[in-house]
Amino acid sequence: MNVRRVVTGHSSDSKAVFASDSIVEPHVAPGVGFEFLKLWGAENLPSFPDAGSPSAYRDYFPPVGGFRFGIFTIPAVQATPLAKEERKIAYARMEEMFPGLPAHMESTSPGMHTSDSIDFGYVIAGSIWLELDDGSVKELHAGDTYVQNGTRHAWAIGVRSRAASSLRSSEQSENRPACPWLRAADESSTSSGDV
Repeated sequence: MNVRRVVTGHSSDSKAVFASDSIVEPHVAPGVGFEFLKLWGAENLPSFPDAGSPSAYRDYFPPVGGFRFGIFTIPAVQATPLAKEERKIAYARMEEMFPGLPAHMESTSPGMHTSDSIDFGYVIAGSIWLELDDGSVKELHAGDTYVQNGTRHAWAIGVRSRAASSLRSSEQSENRPACPWLRAADESSTSSGDV
């Protein structure tokens, strides 16, 4: 789904102006059907007045002081999981399109991931289940919001769902390693070649 993005900024004499009015096309990860519209983001907070020009950023998750805003669509749960080789190809393509996202996904618990970010979201259509690491689950419906505070979680749905999300980085706690599950998954995947 394409989305219109209207951006404001400031002229050289600090008057409010429309900086751009454009259509943003989604990026779709083949094999898994995850779709993401990169609407806005930056590596650090802007200072104003500014021209309203987009900032360059690469990684899916923002660094400390950075932010992301987008819309993502999560496909319905597949009846047949991807085969090992298909999963490798899908994750490699996902890394090209959403740098850093696959590295946060746990190979031993599909869909489960952790990031040092605060995720603000709004469910636009469909319904979606937010699952936490203890197995507790909440179903969110169109019109519901969520604030995901850097916890280990996964998303699951029975039908296609769409949500708007804003990610704001947080400083990593000294008491929490950067993704302990990734280290274990990386060690096992290095020896087995699994993704």
